[in-house]
Amino acid sequence: MESIYNKSFNELVTYFESIGQKKFKATQVFEWLYLKRVKSFDEMSNIKKELIDVLKDDFVIEDISLDKVERDVEVNKYLFTLNDGNHIESVLMRHDYGTSICISSQVGCNMGCRFCESGRLKKVRNLTAGEMVEQILKVEEDINMRITHVVIMGIGEPFDNFDNFKRFVEIVNYQKGINIGSRHITVSTCGIIPKIREFSLFPYQVNLAISLHAPNNRIRDMLMPINKAYPLDKLMEEIKHYIKITNRRVTFEYILLSGINDTEECANELCDLLKGLNCYVNLIPYNETNNLGYKRSKKDTISNFYDIIKKRKINVTIRREFGSKISAACGQLRSKKEDL
Repeated sequence: MESIYNKSFNELVTYFESIGQKKFKATQVFEWLYLKRVKSFDEMSNIKKELIDVLKDDFVIEDISLDKVERDVEVNKYLFTLNDGNHIESVLMRHDYGTSICISSQVGCNMGCRFCESGRLKKVRNLTAGEMVEQILKVEEDINMRITHVVIMGIGEPFDNFDNFKRFVEIVNYQKGINIGSRHITVSTCGIIPKIREFSLFPYQVNLAISLHAPNNRIRDMLMPINKAYPLDKLMEEIKHYIKITNRRVTFEYILLSGINDTEECANELCDLLKGLNCYVNLIPYNETNNLGYKRSKKDTISNFYDIIKKRKINVTIRREFGSKISAACGQLRSKKEDL
């Protein structure tokens, strides 16, 4: 049975009209779900019992359950159980500008990035839009406050689940829903070129982040199998097209791996690659795991890499570290209930 959270407002309007109901019923249901946060259809007191029974036959309200929360000073990590017994993780981060959640988009991931814990479990299935929405709702319930920013950077490749990603954005952006502005939503992809082209026509102004992690094909082939399907030169052509079409800035994520992609030569190659683009680079100190052999770059190496990019007049930041104490940092998410 389908989750009611999987329906956008317009889809609910169509649903109610299809069963002979007025379309304002969609507004009533959305308000109960997203403003009053009811847990059952029976709590929708301004909807007749006959219609409540129809909704119960067609939909469920809760499709995921919160299994475990691990808390650190500025970070919470959440383990969820899905209705088929699979598991996903999400991370809440507290910033001076608000609260941000990093959500998952798939159970497992087929991209196989060598440095990423999440990809050690191959893709089992896509998450529905409703399962993505519920991650936000359940975390908001736990912290008893509103989430202001969303990043789709957890387990999975969002552009490998593109249709559900688009529906998710429509749902959470809707004013009578969770009402998170599209400019407060960021999606990260490792570089699925056809979907980047499609995303350039997406009517919502969602931020785009590219998981780059290498300045040339030789290193990127070694780290990211996706590069063999969509090599770096083709990817950069597509990014230039995206910027031309949208006039929006692109973020390039770059995890620094000791002795692999953190040399001065790599820094200068990266600058050559990105020269003239409306972009900025987000340098990410690697978060080591017990299962993968890569090592974090030394602090001085990270600083030197940053300085080179800065001197080349490219906007650059070093990502503030969140959640490494509870394995909630970038590249560390997985299901703790899976024997990986």
